[in-house]
Amino acid sequence: MECVELISDASHAVICRRGAYLLKWSVSGKDVVLPGDLSRPTWSGMAIMIPFANRVRGGEYEFEGVRYYLPRNEEGHAIHGLVLSEDWDITSLGSANATFKYVLNHPGYPTELTSTIKYTLDDNSLSVEIVIRNTGFRNAPLVVGAHPYFIVRNDWRIHVQGDALMCETIDKIPTGKLIPFNLNNTIRREFDDCFLINSDIMLESQYSSIKIIRHNMPYVQIFTGVPNAIAIEPMSGAPDAYHNGMGLTIIRPGEERRYGFTMSALRI
Repeated sequence: MECVELISDASHAVICRRGAYLLKWSVSGKDVVLPGDLSRPTWSGMAIMIPFANRVRGGEYEFEGVRYYLPRNEEGHAIHGLVLSEDWDITSLGSANATFKYVLNHPGYPTELTSTIKYTLDDNSLSVEIVIRNTGFRNAPLVVGAHPYFIVRNDWRIHVQGDALMCETIDKIPTGKLIPFNLNNTIRREFDDCFLINSDIMLESQYSSIKIIRHNMPYVQIFTGVPNAIAIEPMSGAPDAYHNGMGLTIIRPGEERRYGFTMSALRI
């Protein structure tokens, strides 16, 4: 079984074992998320990013006195975690929910990490619960993220309560400094930026109205590099958190952390 299908009243989703990847989500027969492509998972659908989200500068980092090396992209950085291309086990499956599990052991990571992801479909919403447990013998540095692309029209707008804080970056790598930024009513601007946002997020266009509620995922990467879509990526920490420390969590052996978010189509 390579992918599973979830159905709940008007809502329909397809999730694949590879990467626990959301291939499709529609409400009332209309796609909410840009239909995915397993050969390019971070350019459509929704990829899961564990144990780091977006970039790690130079593809290497030092943790507790040991230097680790990660696979690099064409920019020379590590990107989008270590679970994208891995096959996850399906540990439970219902008509409107599915749970996936993967045990990470990688030479570029200090310890064994067991990740569990539960997708739950409702009438007009999709919830994602992520549980990360350190099942190894060394401390674990962690950032968790998801990479959904929402279909939009050119009149898209983002609404949050109050000002967001934008991560200052150099060559797409956050410096550790936060800058106040008014995301409200921003129209048709190009983004590949990370923000610290402490409220729910609304994404509106003529196509739909989407609300995103997050738990323990205060950072958000916004990316507009795909036509007719915008990625709004809930994350527990910022890109390059292994160096800048922004949102980085350290999990001791035997400990676990929980994260989650709900995406609701209020208008479709």
